[in-house]
Amino acid sequence: MNNKIIIVEDEEDLLDLLEYNLSKEGLDVIGFLDTKLVTHILEEERIDLIIMDRNLPGIEGTEYIQSIRDNGIQTPVIYLTAKDKDSEIEEGFLSGGDDYMTKPFNMKELIFRVKSILKRTVKNISEGTIRHKELLLDLDSRTLFINENIIKVTKLEFDLLYELILNKNIILDRDYLLQNVWKNSDQNQYKTVNVAMTRLKEKIDPDKTKNYIKSIRGIGYQFI
Repeated sequence: MNNKIIIVEDEEDLLDLLEYNLSKEGLDVIGFLDTKLVTHILEEERIDLIIMDRNLPGIEGTEYIQSIRDNGIQTPVIYLTAKDKDSEIEEGFLSGGDDYMTKPFNMKELIFRVKSILKRTVKNISEGTIRHKELLLDLDSRTLFINENIIKVTKLEFDLLYELILNKNIILDRDYLLQNVWKNSDQNQYKTVNVAMTRLKEKIDPDKTKNYIKSIRGIGYQFI
């Protein structure tokens, strides 16, 4: 399964060049000229890295990254920007950046940096499947099957179900789920966990006959 990265760059010619060169390296690249649709993609799909310009229409790049960090999205970020002052570079790292390159830049160096970050941060999940009763998770294609039928789930729902199956019969509190699925420890996000769990229940048990997920009042959830 290829690593998937997002590039946000408002210069179309440069965006095309970046997409071409990184795709040649075997990466699955999605390019955007602004950030309007980026958050939706990050919430719905597994994205391994973001390459982010700073001079963007509508919002400054560091402000956007800070906003997704505040919402628990911890996807690694390389800033690729013309802003090259020491204070601006510092601002990039403080806003949640993992690396910082200034324009003009060397394409080979960017590729080396991309590969280095992916090597450090992408979890190497073994190819295969994980099963619980009628549920089957294909870890390579990140697909959920119920009785051999494909059930459409979001990236978050897949990750949540994976965590639940790994810890079946164990009571997991909301703090654990926030830290291990959302990568966020903000207790104000408990409602987010509850909503996601309700949606997942509806998808894996639409007839409400299996009762895979048991709510433990005041604590969290148990997968049985």
